[in-house]
Amino acid sequence: MILSCQNIQKAFGENEILKNVSFHIEDYEKAAIVGINGAGKSTLIKIIVGELGADQGIVTFAKDKTLGYLAQHQGLNTDRTIYEELLSVKQYLLDLEERIRTTELSMKQAKGQPLEELMEQYTRFTHQYEQENGYAYKSEVTGVLKGLGFLEEEFSKSISTLSGGQKTRVALGKLLLKQPDLIILDEPTNHLDMASIAWLETYLKSYKGAVILVSHDRYFLDKIAEKIIEVELGNVTSFSGNYTDYAKKKEVLRISQMNAYLNQQREIKHQEEVIEKLRSFNREKSIKRAESREKMLSKIEVLDKPVTVKDDMNFVLKPGIISGNDVLQINELAKAYGSLSLFANVSFEIKRGEHVAIIGKNGTGKTTLLKILNGLETQDFGTIRLGSNVEIGYYDQEHHVLHEDKTLFDEISDTYPSMTNTEIRNTLAAFLFTNDDVFKRIKDLSGGEKGRVSLAKLMLSNANFLILDEPTNHLDITSKEILENALNHYEGTLLYVSHDRYFINKTASRILDLEDGNFKNYIGNYDYYLEKHQETSSLPSPFPSAVNSDTAPETISETKADWQEQKKLQAEKRKRENRIEKIEKEIEAAETRQAELEAELLKPENSTDVAKLQEISKEQEELSVRLGELLEEWEGLF
Repeated sequence: MILSCQNIQKAFGENEILKNVSFHIEDYEKAAIVGINGAGKSTLIKIIVGELGADQGIVTFAKDKTLGYLAQHQGLNTDRTIYEELLSVKQYLLDLEERIRTTELSMKQAKGQPLEELMEQYTRFTHQYEQENGYAYKSEVTGVLKGLGFLEEEFSKSISTLSGGQKTRVALGKLLLKQPDLIILDEPTNHLDMASIAWLETYLKSYKGAVILVSHDRYFLDKIAEKIIEVELGNVTSFSGNYTDYAKKKEVLRISQMNAYLNQQREIKHQEEVIEKLRSFNREKSIKRAESREKMLSKIEVLDKPVTVKDDMNFVLKPGIISGNDVLQINELAKAYGSLSLFANVSFEIKRGEHVAIIGKNGTGKTTLLKILNGLETQDFGTIRLGSNVEIGYYDQEHHVLHEDKTLFDEISDTYPSMTNTEIRNTLAAFLFTNDDVFKRIKDLSGGEKGRVSLAKLMLSNANFLILDEPTNHLDITSKEILENALNHYEGTLLYVSHDRYFINKTASRILDLEDGNFKNYIGNYDYYLEKHQETSSLPSPFPSAVNSDTAPETISETKADWQEQKKLQAEKRKRENRIEKIEKEIEAAETRQAELEAELLKPENSTDVAKLQEISKEQEELSVRLGELLEEWEGLF
C-alpha cells in the first residue's frame, strides 16, 4: 500500500466538505476520484499532497516513495525553451555525462595506479548511466513532448510566450519524466486534443507506479481507472472497476436505497392505516392491538430519503418549428490566417434530425468553422446555405453570447422580454440558480456556471439547429449526463465540436474528422470512428461491445421467469385484498348485530323473559368470540 487516508474531516466555517473520509491506494493501482463540482475532490487532493491541513484524520505515505502532483492550473515562470524545461528533469544524467567526459579526458593523461582508479570510476559511471536509461533520455523527452501535442518546431519556444494551457502541458510532461511512485493528476486532459489524450492513456496504463486521477473525462477514466473513489455529500465510497462499472453499480445502489426508503414509507403508512382501522372498531382488544402497533412503529429507525445530487437540474430542448429536410449545405469552404491554412475545399451537407460531431486536433479550425456558420468570422472562399425555416441556436465555449456586466436575471429577461419574473426564476432554478443567485453578475460566475446559463438560454431559444462549441467544458459528470439526455431527445438538428469522447459516443450519429485541412465522414459514433480510423492510425481500438449475443437467450429466459413470478405475486395480492374486504364486511355485520342485541336487552318486554335473555346473551358471546377471530385474521393479512 502506497497511500492511506483515515477519517479525514474538513470544514470551511459551517460548510462540512469531507466527513470521515477513508480509503487507500495500493502500489501500481490506477484510481480516479469523481464527484460533482464543489463536492470536495480538489480539497481532498490538496490535503493528500500537504497543501491544505485536515481538521481531523491522518494521511500516510509508504516510506521511501516519491509523489508527483499536477494541479489544474499549473503555472511555469521561466525563460527556458520547452525542450530545455523538460530536459531539466534529466539534469542528473547531464551531470553524469559531464563526469564521464571528464573522466575520459583524465584517463588519457593518467598512468599506473591513478589510471586503474579512473578506469574503475569510469566503469561505475557508465554502468550507472546505462541503468538510468541515459542513452535514451533525449528520445524520451522528445517522445513525451510529441505525445502531448507539441511539434518539433515548437520545442525552441520560450515558456514565457506560452498560453496557460500550453504551460500546463509542459508541467505534465516534466512530471511524467520524473516518474514518481505516485502521480496525482487534477483534470490532466483539459488542455489536450484527442490524439494527446489517447497517448496519455497508453502512457498511464503501462506506468510503473500508482496513479490518482481527478477527471470529468469518462472515456479517459474507462481506459485507465481500476478503482473509482466517489466524493458525494462529504462522504467517500470506493468502487472497483472503471467508470462504466462504477456507473452501473451506483445506479443499482441508488435504486436499492430508493426502494428501501419507499418500501419503508409504504409500510409506515400502511401501519398507520391499520392502527386507525383498529381504533375505529372501538373494542378493547382492537384498541390494545392498535397501541401495540403504535409502540412498534415508534421504534422503527426511519430511513432518510436518498438524495440524488443535482436531481433538480433537468431541461428539455424543443424546436419551435420544424425545418426543411436540407438544413445546411457547405461548398468548397476555405479559411486561412496569413500563411496558415486551416481548411480548403470543404464540402458537406447536414439533413434534418442528424447529430453530427466535428473532431480533430487543436488548432485545425473546428471552432473557426462554427464561428463562420454563426457569422462571427468570414470565410475566404466557398458558400454556406441554410435550408428553409432553419433557426440556429449557438453555444459558445467562451460564452461570448453572455453579457458580462448583466445579472443572470437580466440576461434572461432582456433576451426574452415576454417572460414573467416567475417564469425567469423557474427557468434559472431548473439550472440550479435559486434565491439571490439570480442577481449574480455573469462575470462573477465560474466556467461551469456560465455553461449552465448558456444552456438555459439555449433551452428557451426554441431553435431547430443547435451549433455547440465544446458544450461539456467545465461541466461535471452529472451535468454532462443531463445534457446528453436532453440532446438525445432533441428532435431538431445538432452540429457540435467536442473533445469529450464519451459524450460523442452517447450523442453523435455521424462524425466529421478535420484532418489535414479536409473533413472525413464517418456514419456512426466515436467507437465506430475508432474502428474505421485505426486501419490507418495508431489510435487505440474501441471497447468491446457490452452486449454478448451468447447471453441473450439466458436474459430472455430470466425475463420470462420474472414475469411469471410477478404474475403469481399479483394473484396472491388480489386474493389477500378480497379476503380483507370480506372480513371487514363480516366485522361490520357482526358489530351491527351486536348493537341490535343491545337494543333487544333494553326492551321492557324482554326484561322478564329469562329464555329470551339467555338466547341474547349466548348470541352476544358467540359474536364476541367471532369478532376476536376476525380481528386476528384481519391483522394477520397485513
